[in-house]
Amino acid sequence: MRVIATVGLAGSGKGEFAAVAERADVPVVTMGDVIRAECRERGLDPAEHHGEVASALREERGPAAIAEASLPYVETALEDADTVVVDGVRSDVEVDTFEERFGDDFALVGIEAPFEVRSERIDDRGRDDAENGEALAARDERELGFGLGKALGRADVTIENTGTLGAFRQRAREVLEG
Repeated sequence: MRVIATVGLAGSGKGEFAAVAERADVPVVTMGDVIRAECRERGLDPAEHHGEVASALREERGPAAIAEASLPYVETALEDADTVVVDGVRSDVEVDTFEERFGDDFALVGIEAPFEVRSERIDDRGRDDAENGEALAARDERELGFGLGKALGRADVTIENTGTLGAFRQRAREVLEG
């Protein structure tokens, strides 16, 4: 059994790492899905209120709320798979939650890319929720406030995602296999 979680700022490559895992038939639990579900439960549009609801959940239920809500999904996935990827750890407290539950079977992968590269990637997505540079900077600040920087510092493996997409995918496969 292995649980591999990813941590990184928006646009760093967490979603692409998850896509590589899915192509390798490794189940992925996306922590953002917990927040999006909570947005809908509160009658809010996830595209507009994701960050606000993430903050509210942590305020209402504690800093580990989203990780704790993700645990049942991870455990269910582990019933049928040897490895599960958790997409989108945002804090050192969330890292603690996964380490406490999975011990030595847990690994944290930090994915890093410079602001300009991340901003361009987000722009290239062409989605309605794409952020401009100012919004991305505000999101970075909010997520760093959750403890994302501390979590990145605890990564067992760090991938500098500044090269080609092919090179990143190859490195992701190596991490998943190793």
